[in-house]
Amino acid sequence: MTSELVFVGLGLSGVGGMTVSAMDALKGCDRIFAEFYTSSLIGTEAEELEAAIGREITVVYRQEVEEGHAIIDSARECRTAFVCPGDTMLATTHVDLRIQAVLENIPVRIFYGVSIFGACPAALGLQPYKFGRTVTVPFPEKGYHPKSPYDHIMENKKRGLHTMILLDIRAEELRYMTAHEAIEWLLASEEEWQEGLVGDKTVLCVVSHAGAPDQKVFAGYPYDLLDKDLGAPLQTVVLPGEMHFMEAEALVDFAGAPPEIVGDDRRWQGAFAFPPPKARAYGRG
Repeated sequence: MTSELVFVGLGLSGVGGMTVSAMDALKGCDRIFAEFYTSSLIGTEAEELEAAIGREITVVYRQEVEEGHAIIDSARECRTAFVCPGDTMLATTHVDLRIQAVLENIPVRIFYGVSIFGACPAALGLQPYKFGRTVTVPFPEKGYHPKSPYDHIMENKKRGLHTMILLDIRAEELRYMTAHEAIEWLLASEEEWQEGLVGDKTVLCVVSHAGAPDQKVFAGYPYDLLDKDLGAPLQTVVLPGEMHFMEAEALVDFAGAPPEIVGDDRRWQGAFAFPPPKARAYGRG
């Protein structure tokens, strides 16, 4: 048998979310391990992946990946795949597995997948290069309310950058934070620390089921969003920084944001913030 470790990003939704080359690679593997604790594949169970690939899948949890040896041991013996939702190299533990394989001279192949880091800005019409540090909001617990997520979002805001806010997941408990819970976390944090991060007129964005057929996007003020049905997890929240007029227009047209966020820069009704074709100048002169 061939020794190899194959990393595959499954994309965001369904068995068709991975690339054709990734699917072909998985069909040629002897063993397949999958983790769903960093995210989940929307609307898809492991059994559906098994049926599509024609291979049995062993689901592993965080402790098994971080502290166990089954994946590397298998890769020493045969062509072994390690798959996850989204992209495969975005989690530290996955990079650590890759390092272990390289140190043991195990050949590695990587098949990248669509991730929330590209899908979320695209869904909202925000420019991806204007995002700052990504922040994860944790489930609230008694006696545990860390300020670091608030501080990191505030740092992005001061720099005029957008913040992608990932919501806590506890896969083994089947607990997935909702956008409503994240917005409540932001409001409660502002009430506690009062540094001006979020107010009644702060625009927030929500992307639900990014990349899935039932994807929904929302943009609005915090208390207005709390009164809306924002869909179900998996969800992502964005706190925009300073917006280009086209980004503001996109949030109005794509996500239902209040029209006043565009202000005087909204030059006409429509999806595009460019001069109409007849007003454009072409040619050299």
